Amino acid sequence: MCGIIGGVAERDVVPILIAGLKRLEYRGYDSAGVAAIADDKNITRERTAGKVKELADLVSERKVSGNIGIAHTRWATHGKPEMRNAHPHICKKSVAVVHNGIIENYETLRSDQLKKGYEFTSETDTEVVVHQIHYHMEQGLGLFDAVKATLKELKGAYALGVIANSEPSRLIVAREGSPLVIGVGFGEYFVASEASALLPVTQRFIYLKEGDVAEITCDSLRIEDKAGNAVTREIKETELTAEAVEKGNYRHFMLKEIYEQPQAVANTIQGAIVGDHVVPEAFGYRAPEIFKNVRSIRILACGTSFHAGMVARYWFESLAKVPCTVEIASEFRYRNPIVFDNELIITISQSGETADTIAALKEATQKAKVHSLVICNVAESALTRESDLVF
Repeated sequence: MCGIIGGVAERDVVPILIAGLKRLEYRGYDSAGVAAIADDKNITRERTAGKVKELADLVSERKVSGNIGIAHTRWATHGKPEMRNAHPHICKKSVAVVHNGIIENYETLRSDQLKKGYEFTSETDTEVVVHQIHYHMEQGLGLFDAVKATLKELKGAYALGVIANSEPSRLIVAREGSPLVIGVGFGEYFVASEASALLPVTQRFIYLKEGDVAEITCDSLRIEDKAGNAVTREIKETELTAEAVEKGNYRHFMLKEIYEQPQAVANTIQGAIVGDHVVPEAFGYRAPEIFKNVRSIRILACGTSFHAGMVARYWFESLAKVPCTVEIASEFRYRNPIVFDNELIITISQSGETADTIAALKEATQKAKVHSLVICNVAESALTRESDLVF
């Protein structure tokens, strides 16, 4: 699940963007990047294949700054987890885009753009978005209208943040199937995948609805719905602070987790399901190829994660008609298990650091041609580094 943050203000927004990325790290990522427009009206971009800390060090070293900018943490869907596939993506040094979601018709758009002379520097589906926006601007449209024209040509799920050096005071955002929130400040606005990333700078938020497109400057906000009608979205104020957001208004974390289960499930599958079908690319850039060859599933987990696996086995066998077994990871690692080729190993961990689950995954991957899928709530873990796919 990618993380997006952006902002437009009369002050340097880059430190705020980097801080916001750090607050979104838990969503999982393999690379990070930021793009900003400074007084010279040029887009400056820095990207790293690695942690946000590495990006922060790079930004500090190269003194990246700007009153408007966008930043991103990426989980690989289309294309390997490499710097060239990291966001933001830029077209002809003039338009930059960050994107969370899946563009299902990117191959068709890519083919058309190649014929028009556009060059691709990544393997991502996102690059077709920035090229398409640039194309419409070349036809005479302003940035806001160019984004709207592009959205009509996209199929899939997306949350977008867009900036252009020809309109250096405007930030355009849009959402369809992926969440996006606008933080309202005094003479400034910020956007993010979720409000917690913006709590250090504001407690006032506008939650965009499906199909909304917004044009943002320091002193103005225009929102249109999917039909192109100008709309006003309610500003909601929270009493939560950056320090309290972890526990919120709940007495303790256990109570918070119990009440947040429905929303947690919805947030998890958002972006992975478009319409009435699952998008395989949401599980990793090799997922479509891997899933086609899966012949059986084995779930490895401990404790309550094991019980979740038991429920999943019922669903896999009754709905997908794929044979599935569930094993306690601590037992699996100490015996000599038989693992089949083209078996999908799913490891579930509440922390992502469970020693038995990590060892069990290593044991399985060494025995046969298997592929692994990790489900955990801490992305920067040993588990994720052992897997082909992460969800």
